Amino acid sequence: MTERADQTMLRVENAGRDFDVSRPWLNRVIEGEPRRSLRAVDKVSFSIRKGDTLGLVGESGCGKSTVARMIVGLYPPSRGRIVFDGADLADPVSAPLRRRMQMIFQDPYASLNPRWRVSAIVAEPLVAQGLGGDNAALAARVAELLGQVGLAREDGDKYPHEFSGGQRQRISIARALSSNPEFLICDEPTSALDVSVQAQILNLMKDLQNRLGLTYLFISHNLAVVAHIATRVGVMYLGNLVEINDAKQLFEQPRHPYTRMLIDAIPDLQMTGKARIPVAGEVPNPLDPPAGCAFHPRCPHANARCRRERPELLALGSGGAAACHAVAEGRLGQ
Repeated sequence: MTERADQTMLRVENAGRDFDVSRPWLNRVIEGEPRRSLRAVDKVSFSIRKGDTLGLVGESGCGKSTVARMIVGLYPPSRGRIVFDGADLADPVSAPLRRRMQMIFQDPYASLNPRWRVSAIVAEPLVAQGLGGDNAALAARVAELLGQVGLAREDGDKYPHEFSGGQRQRISIARALSSNPEFLICDEPTSALDVSVQAQILNLMKDLQNRLGLTYLFISHNLAVVAHIATRVGVMYLGNLVEINDAKQLFEQPRHPYTRMLIDAIPDLQMTGKARIPVAGEVPNPLDPPAGCAFHPRCPHANARCRRERPELLALGSGGAAACHAVAEGRLGQ
């Protein structure tokens, strides 16, 4: 079955990204240091169907934002490939496809130019891509976009500092929608907002998805937010995808110990008294990752094989996949 036949919008295949973190050349020569490389993302594979939302979760520094930046082309992949609507994005011929994807950044205070009026900010992608038309058409399009996100036409004459955090994120969403994209990458778009405002932005994004037929990659470290918006969830740890499944299945029956740890960290408002296994320790240094499974120093189920052999992402009976020897050997139960 081809990508178009099964309606796959995006497919990431064994993608990886390394960064050179070596000290300056003279320091290395004097102190006899070799070059150092940071493997930020390694062997990440997933797909997103048209109209769906994949939530990508994990602790800070696990590689979520690096994956997002590889997809939009800010970082070229060091390994693997990224296929968008059947075309490899590394192929120069596929460059026009990038117009069909846009990104919403985490901090609405930093992602908007404070010296520009809102109308110029929202119109920038249209002007850059030659889609705006004359001044009247451009102004009408900006007013339409502001209306789509719950702002008024008159707000286009203001500057970003005149808006609240939630309103600024609405401006960011309007800018992302200006070129009529089909695929939006949302890099923690609600993490800098108050909880009540987070709910408004999430509801707006779901409404826009339903009305415009959008596909989302939604990145967050907040599982409660992901549970509200995602149809499928991938869990990352130290640059690797350790579990992926439908959102309902993953939250009701998490398989990987790290996924269980993240879900156990969500406050239990119902006071169910369910037993929870605390996981101690910190995320390892990515410059010196542990051998075998990267999670084994913190995992209560680790054995000698976990410390020696890196697990592969294997299919589960539920339709998802997990990279865990304990899951593959049935040592975790259900």
